[in-house]
Amino acid sequence: MKVYQITAATVFAISTALGSVSAEEFPAQPIEVVTHASAGGGTDTTARTMLIRARRELGVDAFVQIKKGGAGAVAMSYVSRLPADGHTLMAITPTHLITMARGKSPITIDQIRGVVRSTDDPIIVVVNRETGITSIEELVARSANSPITWGGTQAGGIDHIAAMSFANSSGATINYVPFDGGGGIITNLMGQNIQAAGLNYGELVGGLESGDFVPLAIMASTRLAILPEVPTLGELGIENVNFSTVRGIVVLADTPDDRVAYLEQKLLAAMGHGTYQAYLSGIGLDSSSVAGAEVWDGQIREMYRSIESTLTALGLVE
Repeated sequence: MKVYQITAATVFAISTALGSVSAEEFPAQPIEVVTHASAGGGTDTTARTMLIRARRELGVDAFVQIKKGGAGAVAMSYVSRLPADGHTLMAITPTHLITMARGKSPITIDQIRGVVRSTDDPIIVVVNRETGITSIEELVARSANSPITWGGTQAGGIDHIAAMSFANSSGATINYVPFDGGGGIITNLMGQNIQAAGLNYGELVGGLESGDFVPLAIMASTRLAILPEVPTLGELGIENVNFSTVRGIVVLADTPDDRVAYLEQKLLAAMGHGTYQAYLSGIGLDSSSVAGAEVWDGQIREMYRSIESTLTALGLVE
């Protein structure tokens, strides 16, 4: 009996110790990346390309889980019900921030934290060459006599918020004209049905190369390497109007710090690999799109504040 008791105690101690080690191992299971958009779209493709190398860096399998609906609300609801243990990541865009700011999300901005940024494609303020406008100062001055017709995507979306944030901060008067997508904006800007727009570099590169479009400013904190002569709005004295087609990874705020740091390290390594860098180059971006937790988390919160302020001014939130 005595031998049995000692053996049982020993087995229990060993099991406890092994259980403790297992509990501290991370990741201990496949990593799930939750997206809100359709397969094959920009967010989905970015996440899947990142995971090609991330699986090797993390040492476990990693997969994309699509949860469509509610402008990101369905994905956020799904993530909110899972443990904050670092095994569930969420790929977010400004769409998620708009949904949060409008009070239509089950989680708030304070319930997430940034891990890494995967793309940063700033909005560029551009005009048709035939307007004769060559600077932001001229654009603002011209609008004093007659509102500038400014093209973008749907009302209440990121293009609309970016345009109205610019108007509020610069004093420009804008008549916002919504289109179904970038193609409609380009066509109408080319045809002079609108005078200005906020577009990404990949959308307007053809018009820039032909000379039909004139870029006036970048809605970002730093200039674009591919357009080094174009100033940021901040350089022109128009502060806190930084908007991008930006994508990145977040986790729930309660996720342990050491796990967030580990994820940051491994995902940055994955995106530094040639496979992901080639993907960025293919969509007109470069390595500056990728950023770590501090930069990404700060950008999320800055964008959220701007979105919330503009939505309030537009009467879309109380």
